Amino acid sequence: MRITSDWHIHSRNSCDSASLVVADLIAEAAAKGITAYGLTDHINVWTNLPDIERARKEYEESCPPPCFRFGVEVSCVSQWELDLIAAGTESPVYGIRTGGPESAALALALTDEHIRRLGIEYVVGGVHWPMYVPWERQAVIRDYHRQLLFLAMHPLVDIVAHPWWWHGHWQDADGRYTAEPWFDDFGHIPASMHEEFAALVVRHGKVVEINISAILLNRRYPERFKSQYLDYLADLKGKGVTFSIGSDCHCPHYQIDFDASARMLEKAGFRHTDFWTLPPRRTA
Repeated sequence: MRITSDWHIHSRNSCDSASLVVADLIAEAAAKGITAYGLTDHINVWTNLPDIERARKEYEESCPPPCFRFGVEVSCVSQWELDLIAAGTESPVYGIRTGGPESAALALALTDEHIRRLGIEYVVGGVHWPMYVPWERQAVIRDYHRQLLFLAMHPLVDIVAHPWWWHGHWQDADGRYTAEPWFDDFGHIPASMHEEFAALVVRHGKVVEINISAILLNRRYPERFKSQYLDYLADLKGKGVTFSIGSDCHCPHYQIDFDASARMLEKAGFRHTDFWTLPPRRTA
Protein backbone atom coordinates (compact mmCIF):
# COMPACT_ATOMS: atom_id res chain seq x y z
CA MET A 1 0.00 0.00 0.00
CA ARG A 2 1.13 3.54 -0.75
CA ILE A 3 -0.04 6.73 0.89
CA THR A 4 -0.74 9.40 -1.71
CA SER A 5 -2.75 12.01 0.23
CA ASP A 6 -2.10 14.26 3.22
CA TRP A 7 -4.71 16.65 4.64
CA HIS A 8 -2.90 18.01 7.71
CA ILE A 9 0.22 20.08 6.97
CA HIS A 10 1.53 23.25 8.66
CA SER A 11 3.53 26.06 7.09
CA ARG A 12 5.82 28.69 8.60
CA ASN A 13 2.72 30.89 9.00
CA SER A 14 1.29 28.66 11.72
CA CYS A 15 1.20 29.94 15.32
CA ASP A 16 3.54 27.27 16.64
CA SER A 17 6.92 25.76 15.73
CA ALA A 18 6.07 24.98 12.10
CA SER A 19 8.58 26.30 9.55
CA LEU A 20 7.75 24.85 6.13
CA VAL A 21 7.82 27.15 3.09
CA VAL A 22 4.78 26.59 0.90
CA ALA A 23 6.72 26.48 -2.37
CA ASP A 24 9.04 23.85 -0.87
CA LEU A 25 6.02 21.79 0.17
CA ILE A 26 4.73 21.67 -3.42
CA ALA A 27 8.05 20.40 -4.76
CA GLU A 28 8.68 17.96 -1.93
CA ALA A 29 5.15 16.54 -1.96
CA ALA A 30 5.49 15.79 -5.68
CA ALA A 31 8.84 14.08 -5.03
CA LYS A 32 7.19 11.84 -2.40
CA GLY A 33 4.32 10.86 -4.67
CA ILE A 34 1.70 12.77 -2.67
CA THR A 35 -0.93 13.60 -5.25
CA ALA A 36 -3.66 15.20 -3.08
CA TYR A 37 -2.91 17.37 -0.08
CA GLY A 38 -3.74 20.54 1.78
CA LEU A 39 -2.36 23.27 4.01
CA THR A 40 -3.90 23.51 7.50
CA ASP A 41 -2.35 26.15 9.73
CA HIS A 42 -3.71 26.67 13.23
CA ILE A 43 -6.63 28.73 14.45
CA ASN A 44 -6.87 28.50 18.24
CA VAL A 45 -8.48 31.91 18.82
CA TRP A 46 -9.23 34.99 16.71
CA THR A 47 -5.71 36.39 17.12
CA ASN A 48 -4.53 33.61 14.80
CA LEU A 49 -6.56 34.91 11.85
CA PRO A 50 -3.63 37.08 10.59
CA ASP A 51 -1.59 33.85 10.46
CA ILE A 52 -4.18 32.33 8.14
CA GLU A 53 -4.24 35.48 6.03
CA ARG A 54 -0.45 35.17 5.58
CA ALA A 55 -0.82 31.49 4.78
CA ARG A 56 -3.46 32.26 2.17
CA LYS A 57 -1.24 34.90 0.56
CA GLU A 58 1.75 32.54 0.41
CA TYR A 59 -0.49 29.75 -0.89
CA GLU A 60 -1.79 31.94 -3.74
CA GLU A 61 1.70 33.21 -4.58
CA SER A 62 2.96 29.62 -4.88
CA CYS A 63 0.75 29.00 -7.96
CA PRO A 64 -0.79 25.97 -6.26
CA PRO A 65 -1.49 22.96 -8.47
CA PRO A 66 -5.11 21.69 -8.60
CA CYS A 67 -4.27 18.83 -6.21
CA PHE A 68 -3.15 21.28 -3.48
CA ARG A 69 -6.01 22.70 -1.39
CA PHE A 70 -6.30 25.37 1.32
CA GLY A 71 -7.66 24.36 4.72
CA VAL A 72 -7.22 25.20 8.40
CA GLU A 73 -6.89 23.34 11.67
CA VAL A 74 -9.10 24.70 14.43
CA SER A 75 -8.77 23.86 18.11
CA CYS A 76 -11.69 23.06 20.33
CA VAL A 77 -11.84 25.89 22.89
CA SER A 78 -14.42 27.21 25.33
CA GLN A 79 -16.90 30.00 24.80
CA TRP A 80 -16.04 31.20 28.32
CA GLU A 81 -12.45 31.83 27.28
CA LEU A 82 -13.38 33.36 23.92
CA ASP A 83 -15.65 35.80 25.76
CA LEU A 84 -12.79 36.80 28.08
CA ILE A 85 -10.45 37.32 25.14
CA ALA A 86 -13.07 39.42 23.31
CA ALA A 87 -13.51 41.55 26.44
CA GLY A 88 -9.75 42.07 26.71
CA THR A 89 -9.48 40.42 30.12
CA GLU A 90 -7.66 37.30 28.97
CA SER A 91 -4.60 36.84 26.76
CA PRO A 92 -4.86 34.05 24.23
CA VAL A 93 -2.34 31.33 25.02
CA TYR A 94 -1.56 27.91 23.65
CA GLY A 95 -1.59 24.85 25.86
CA ILE A 96 -3.41 23.12 28.64
CA ARG A 97 -6.37 25.18 29.81
CA THR A 98 -6.83 25.99 33.49
CA GLY A 99 -8.99 28.24 35.63
CA GLY A 100 -12.31 27.95 33.84
CA PRO A 101 -15.54 26.11 34.64
CA GLU A 102 -15.48 22.39 33.81
CA SER A 103 -18.93 22.68 32.24
CA ALA A 104 -17.95 25.57 29.94
CA ALA A 105 -19.68 25.43 26.55
CA LEU A 106 -17.33 24.34 23.78
CA ALA A 107 -16.67 26.53 20.75
CA LEU A 108 -14.52 27.17 17.68
CA ALA A 109 -12.94 30.53 16.84
CA LEU A 110 -14.07 30.14 13.23
CA THR A 111 -17.16 31.33 11.39
CA ASP A 112 -18.76 30.94 7.98
CA GLU A 113 -17.59 34.48 7.19
CA HIS A 114 -13.97 33.54 7.92
CA ILE A 115 -14.29 30.52 5.64
CA ARG A 116 -15.68 32.59 2.76
CA ARG A 117 -13.25 35.49 3.16
CA LEU A 118 -10.14 33.33 3.43
CA GLY A 119 -11.10 30.80 0.78
CA ILE A 120 -10.95 27.90 3.23
CA GLU A 121 -11.84 24.70 1.38
CA TYR A 122 -11.97 22.30 4.34
CA VAL A 123 -11.66 22.39 8.13
CA VAL A 124 -9.74 20.04 10.39
CA GLY A 125 -10.88 20.24 14.02
CA GLY A 126 -8.81 18.87 16.88
CA VAL A 127 -8.86 18.30 20.63
CA HIS A 128 -5.57 19.78 21.83
CA TRP A 129 -5.98 20.13 25.59
CA PRO A 130 -8.39 19.32 28.44
CA MET A 131 -10.77 22.04 29.52
CA TYR A 132 -10.29 23.03 33.14
CA VAL A 133 -10.60 19.49 34.58
CA PRO A 134 -8.50 17.98 37.40
CA TRP A 135 -5.34 16.01 36.62
CA GLU A 136 -7.11 12.70 37.02
CA ARG A 137 -7.26 10.00 34.36
CA GLN A 138 -11.01 9.55 34.13
CA ALA A 139 -11.72 13.29 34.28
CA VAL A 140 -9.42 13.88 31.31
CA ILE A 141 -10.94 10.96 29.39
CA ARG A 142 -14.48 12.25 29.92
CA ASP A 143 -13.47 15.75 28.84
CA TYR A 144 -11.65 14.57 25.72
CA HIS A 145 -14.66 12.47 24.79
CA ARG A 146 -16.95 15.49 25.24
CA GLN A 147 -14.75 17.53 22.91
CA LEU A 148 -14.55 14.77 20.30
CA LEU A 149 -18.34 14.53 20.19
CA PHE A 150 -18.58 18.32 19.82
CA LEU A 151 -16.26 18.22 16.80
CA ALA A 152 -18.09 15.23 15.30
CA MET A 153 -21.32 17.25 15.31
CA HIS A 154 -19.99 20.70 14.43
CA PRO A 155 -21.28 21.91 11.03
CA LEU A 156 -18.00 23.63 10.09
CA VAL A 157 -15.72 20.65 10.76
CA ASP A 158 -14.93 18.22 7.93
CA ILE A 159 -12.15 16.15 9.56
CA VAL A 160 -11.76 15.28 13.26
CA ALA A 161 -8.01 15.38 13.88
CA HIS A 162 -5.93 12.83 15.81
CA PRO A 163 -8.47 11.38 18.28
CA TRP A 164 -6.86 10.81 21.71
CA TRP A 165 -3.63 12.65 20.97
CA TRP A 166 -2.05 13.94 24.15
CA HIS A 167 0.78 16.24 25.22
CA GLY A 168 1.99 18.48 27.97
CA HIS A 169 1.58 16.53 31.22
CA TRP A 170 2.51 13.16 32.72
CA GLN A 171 5.78 12.96 30.79
CA ASP A 172 8.59 10.79 32.12
CA ALA A 173 11.99 12.32 32.79
CA ASP A 174 13.05 11.35 29.25
CA GLY A 175 10.05 13.09 27.71
CA ARG A 176 8.14 9.90 26.96
CA TYR A 177 4.54 9.12 27.90
CA THR A 178 4.22 5.67 29.45
CA ALA A 179 1.34 5.88 31.93
CA GLU A 180 -1.55 8.34 32.23
CA PRO A 181 -3.91 9.26 30.78
CA TRP A 182 -4.11 6.16 28.50
CA PHE A 183 -0.60 5.22 27.42
CA ASP A 184 -0.17 2.28 29.78
CA ASP A 185 -3.43 0.82 28.47
CA PHE A 186 -5.70 2.38 25.84
CA GLY A 187 -8.42 0.19 27.35
CA HIS A 188 -8.85 2.79 30.09
CA ILE A 189 -11.14 4.53 27.60
CA PRO A 190 -14.53 2.78 27.69
CA ALA A 191 -15.56 1.04 24.47
CA SER A 192 -18.92 2.80 24.75
CA MET A 193 -17.15 6.12 24.12
CA HIS A 194 -15.64 4.81 20.89
CA GLU A 195 -19.04 3.51 19.83
CA GLU A 196 -20.74 6.86 20.51
CA PHE A 197 -18.03 8.77 18.65
CA ALA A 198 -18.16 6.44 15.63
CA ALA A 199 -21.94 6.68 15.45
CA LEU A 200 -21.89 10.49 15.47
CA VAL A 201 -19.07 10.67 12.91
CA VAL A 202 -21.01 8.45 10.52
CA ARG A 203 -24.33 10.21 11.17
CA HIS A 204 -22.87 13.67 10.52
CA GLY A 205 -20.73 12.65 7.56
CA LYS A 206 -17.38 13.50 9.17
CA VAL A 207 -13.94 12.09 8.40
CA VAL A 208 -11.57 10.84 11.12
CA GLU A 209 -7.88 11.57 10.72
CA ILE A 210 -5.11 9.00 11.01
CA ASN A 211 -2.24 11.17 12.19
CA ILE A 212 1.29 10.11 11.27
CA SER A 213 3.64 12.42 13.18
CA ALA A 214 1.53 12.99 16.28
CA ILE A 215 0.52 9.37 16.86
CA LEU A 216 1.72 6.56 14.57
CA LEU A 217 5.37 7.62 14.47
CA ASN A 218 5.47 9.63 17.70
CA ARG A 219 8.66 8.53 19.48
CA ARG A 220 7.27 9.64 22.84
CA TYR A 221 4.46 7.08 22.70
CA PRO A 222 4.87 3.41 23.72
CA GLU A 223 4.72 0.75 21.03
CA ARG A 224 1.97 -1.11 22.92
CA PHE A 225 -0.21 2.00 22.81
CA LYS A 226 0.37 2.35 19.06
CA SER A 227 -0.66 -1.28 18.56
CA GLN A 228 -3.82 -0.73 20.58
CA TYR A 229 -4.48 2.49 18.69
CA LEU A 230 -4.28 0.69 15.35
CA ASP A 231 -6.81 -1.82 16.69
CA TYR A 232 -9.01 1.14 17.65
CA LEU A 233 -8.77 2.56 14.12
CA ALA A 234 -9.60 -0.83 12.63
CA ASP A 235 -12.64 -1.04 14.92
CA LEU A 236 -13.82 2.41 13.78
CA LYS A 237 -13.36 1.26 10.20
CA GLY A 238 -15.59 -1.71 10.92
CA LYS A 239 -18.24 0.72 12.20
CA GLY A 240 -18.31 2.55 8.85
CA VAL A 241 -16.00 5.46 9.67
CA THR A 242 -14.20 7.20 6.78
CA PHE A 243 -10.54 8.17 7.30
CA SER A 244 -8.08 10.76 6.05
CA ILE A 245 -4.31 10.73 6.29
CA GLY A 246 -2.62 13.64 8.06
CA SER A 247 1.15 13.93 8.40
CA ASP A 248 0.83 16.88 10.81
CA CYS A 249 4.13 18.10 9.40
CA HIS A 250 5.71 20.93 11.41
CA CYS A 251 9.25 20.53 10.04
CA PRO A 252 11.23 22.89 7.79
CA HIS A 253 11.00 20.26 5.06
CA TYR A 254 8.40 17.65 4.17
CA GLN A 255 10.28 14.76 5.74
CA ILE A 256 7.54 12.26 6.55
CA ASP A 257 8.06 8.49 6.57
CA PHE A 258 4.96 7.55 4.61
CA ASP A 259 6.32 4.07 3.86
CA ALA A 260 6.62 3.10 7.54
CA SER A 261 3.13 4.48 8.20
CA ALA A 262 1.70 2.57 5.25
CA ARG A 263 3.17 -0.69 6.54
CA MET A 264 1.57 -0.12 9.95
CA LEU A 265 -1.82 0.65 8.42
CA GLU A 266 -1.69 -2.21 5.96
CA LYS A 267 -0.98 -4.62 8.81
CA ALA A 268 -4.09 -3.23 10.56
CA GLY A 269 -6.22 -4.01 7.49
CA PHE A 270 -6.22 -0.65 5.69
CA ARG A 271 -5.91 -0.26 1.94
CA HIS A 272 -5.21 2.69 -0.33
CA THR A 273 -8.89 2.96 -1.25
CA ASP A 274 -9.92 3.47 2.39
CA PHE A 275 -8.74 7.08 2.56
CA TRP A 276 -10.75 10.24 1.93
CA THR A 277 -9.56 12.85 -0.51
CA LEU A 278 -10.79 16.08 -2.03
CA PRO A 279 -11.03 16.10 -5.81
CA PRO A 280 -8.60 18.37 -7.67
CA ARG A 281 -9.64 22.00 -7.77
CA ARG A 282 -11.27 23.00 -11.00
CA THR A 283 -9.19 25.19 -13.26
CA ALA A 284 -10.46 27.77 -15.72
